[in-house]
Amino acid sequence: MAFDNPNPDPVARRAVQGVARGGRVAFQIALLAGFWFIAEWISAHWLPQLPAGVLGMLLLLLGLLSRVLDLSWFRQGARWLLAEMLLFFIPAVIAVVKYPEIVRHQGLAILLVIVLSTLFVMAVTSLAVDGVYRLELLWRRRHWSRPG
Repeated sequence: MAFDNPNPDPVARRAVQGVARGGRVAFQIALLAGFWFIAEWISAHWLPQLPAGVLGMLLLLLGLLSRVLDLSWFRQGARWLLAEMLLFFIPAVIAVVKYPEIVRHQGLAILLVIVLSTLFVMAVTSLAVDGVYRLELLWRRRHWSRPG
C-alpha cells in the first residue's frame, strides 16, 4: 500500500490532506446548517416572532460560551462560508438582471437602501466587535489578577 511507506509521495500526501480538509470543512458546514435547521424548527413551532437565523446564532453562541461546543469544530467551515459569501449573492444579481424595469423605476431608491444598510451594518458590527473586545480585555485582566 502507498500509505505503508514512511516517506510517501509529497503530491499524494497533499492530495490526502486536501481531501481530509475538504471533508472536515463539509462536516463543519453541515454542523452549522444543523443549528440553522434546529432553530428553524424551534422558530416555526415555538417562537415565530424570532427569526431562525438569529435564534441559530444565539444557540451557537450559548453553546460556545458554555463550552459545550468548541470553536475549532466550526472554524474552517465558517471561514469557507465567509470566503465564498459572494456566491450567495448571485441569486440577487440574477433577479436584478431578470427584472430591469424595477431597477429602471426604483434603482436609485434600491441603491440608497443598499448603501445605507451596508453602512449601518458595518457601524453596528464595529461597535459590537469593539464592545466584545473590551469585555474580553476586562475578563482577562480579572482572570489574570486573581490570587492563586
